[in-house]
Amino acid sequence: MHVALTGASGFIGSAIARDLHAAGHTCAALVRPGSRRDHIEPLVDRFVVGDLADERTWADLLDGAECVIHCGVDWAPLKNNDLEAHLKHNLLGSIRFLQVSAPRRFIFISTIAVHHDMRPRWGGVIDEDHPLRPGSWYGAYKAAVEAHLWAAHFSTGQHTCALRPCGVYGLDPNLERTYGIGMLRRLRSGESVDKPGGGKFVHVDDVSAATVACVGNPDAAGKAYNLVDCYARWADWALIAANLLGLEAKVDTSSPPEPKNTFTKDAARSLGVALDRGHGGIRDYLRELIAATEHNAGS
Repeated sequence: MHVALTGASGFIGSAIARDLHAAGHTCAALVRPGSRRDHIEPLVDRFVVGDLADERTWADLLDGAECVIHCGVDWAPLKNNDLEAHLKHNLLGSIRFLQVSAPRRFIFISTIAVHHDMRPRWGGVIDEDHPLRPGSWYGAYKAAVEAHLWAAHFSTGQHTCALRPCGVYGLDPNLERTYGIGMLRRLRSGESVDKPGGGKFVHVDDVSAATVACVGNPDAAGKAYNLVDCYARWADWALIAANLLGLEAKVDTSSPPEPKNTFTKDAARSLGVALDRGHGGIRDYLRELIAATEHNAGS
């Protein structure tokens, strides 16, 4: 199948491009003018240079596409608290792009941040039927686009679906953006790690595998998938990293080891993704990250 992919040069997008290629699909990729693309050049059949908010790029991107994977986000207005630019580039751009993409299949990379206020009726076990009650502009944007996905599906029959990853870890093509790199530096310099709380995590390879499993999958139409592997405190990350580095570290472990809410995995597992890496997956990743940072330091 020929796929139009936004956000192709980014962390999750580049993993999706890799898995699309491995599965025998072809890909047209939307990239910004200044975006790095050497890491995905062998995986992409055609690049379209531009911004999602620029509708002039859409016809070229969608030419010949049977499926769209919308992964791109303009982070600048979110980081700068520029609501007007955020609404234009992310929200309105995504909704209009969905509309123009019809009747093609449309797979949207949403976020688990569409959930913030967890309702007591669910008893702390959250499935895909829980209402979307976000607590941030980012979560609200993704939830709003999801509403338009379902409207397109139920009004016209367009094949739309949404994947909701939580905190995604794995080696980012831009190593400086990689989860845990700042923590490694603090540990190596002998600093204590006292960051409270934690989060829910999933490996980028599992996000990509779930996304590609939706391509050409009729059972995915009209569905959302929560992608959550495990919960880990920042203290857990620090203790695992210190152990791998062979360091004695001062780590604040006072935060509760378990979260208030968990997410069911049945829907995501129906796509063939086990979501069972757990803390062992974080350990394997941190070992990989340590090796990558040591290589960079020595080069």
